[in-house]
Amino acid sequence: MQFFESLFAARPSRCRKLHNIAGSVVVLDEAQTMPPKLLRPCVAAIDELARNYRTSVVLCTATQPALEAPAFEGGLTGVRELAPQPAQLFKKLERVHVRLVGTVSDEQLAAEIRERDQVLCIVNNRRHARALYQAIANTPGAHHLTTLMCARHRSQVLDEVRQRLNAGEPCRLVSTSLIEAGVDVDFPTVLRAEAGLDSIAQAAGRCNREGRRAAAASEVLVFATENDDWVPPVELKQYAQTAHEVLRHIESSPLAPESIHRYFSQLYWQKGSSELDVHDIMGKLARSRLDSLPMETLERKFRMIENLQMPVIIPWDEEAKKHLKELHDPQTKYCGGIARKLQPYLVPVPQYGFDALHKAGAVIPVAPDQWGDQFMVLAHEGLYDKHFGLNWDEPSVIRTEFLVH
Repeated sequence: MQFFESLFAARPSRCRKLHNIAGSVVVLDEAQTMPPKLLRPCVAAIDELARNYRTSVVLCTATQPALEAPAFEGGLTGVRELAPQPAQLFKKLERVHVRLVGTVSDEQLAAEIRERDQVLCIVNNRRHARALYQAIANTPGAHHLTTLMCARHRSQVLDEVRQRLNAGEPCRLVSTSLIEAGVDVDFPTVLRAEAGLDSIAQAAGRCNREGRRAAAASEVLVFATENDDWVPPVELKQYAQTAHEVLRHIESSPLAPESIHRYFSQLYWQKGSSELDVHDIMGKLARSRLDSLPMETLERKFRMIENLQMPVIIPWDEEAKKHLKELHDPQTKYCGGIARKLQPYLVPVPQYGFDALHKAGAVIPVAPDQWGDQFMVLAHEGLYDKHFGLNWDEPSVIRTEFLVH
């Protein structure tokens, strides 16, 4: 995020580091996560660095987006694969079998999870994950992961999950897509709610990860939900529909390079140029003179994450409470080191949820006379559940729970 936003920044403080990019190698890991709404300006920036600043750009991902010209407007040229013969390499390393299983009810999904000793189920929103976990909570080895848990809490859950998997004990994990971001777990079966093909591939990376099982016996089952309450946002729904179309018409593996290329090509074609540059950044640049580039406007418009998230400190364990006590100590003059130590205990909350918590008195500043509103801590531990994390979804519930001691 900082890399791309700095390239479109207007303030000198954010631009001073840019000269270091020239003549360097830039590695973009998980390149498919560049946001589609800014994809054209992102690709243009990459192209400019490679053409005129002696920069080598490496796009590193298992699901390579189709960014080459002419298929992608203003796309990259002179692109080459670093790994030889990708198609043959994929066949050699293939570890899973992906299968569409159609629409299932929540009851059927819960039953499927209960029937398997070790299974990971990934759904598209937190409410669905919570409801599904509640349906299997009494089953041996049931676990739940969500971004409403602080990082230290999630790490503890994952440690227990890995121990159970390695010991061959029952382990049934329900999670949102957060588990697809580089989490090292190895399940024999993964259930994945319909999503984009890149998300399905990431989910597949949690199935037979170590390659100790036969690919045919390691299934990734992609399902649709019949419950309207769990319908994904419009954009995610478009990704899922595109993936479904591609999966219906391909003969090779859904995760093969040609399948991934077809998916991204079709997705970008459906979106069109305007949806790949929602703020018309490329148009603004094209209409400007070199001596009057609208850098202030570009900096304001180029935001890879638009929704403001407010961090809430969770006093999850004695370590967190110790660092919070240090903030209260009048002898503490500098807080940078403490802030870093508290990072694993933060839960990001959207502004409206944060406001509801603050208004209810459930979130308060730590030592405000010394630090102002820099550190906001959850003051009512009853709002943080060991299975579900922070509860802020319903302001009315926040008020009720806050009054119950």
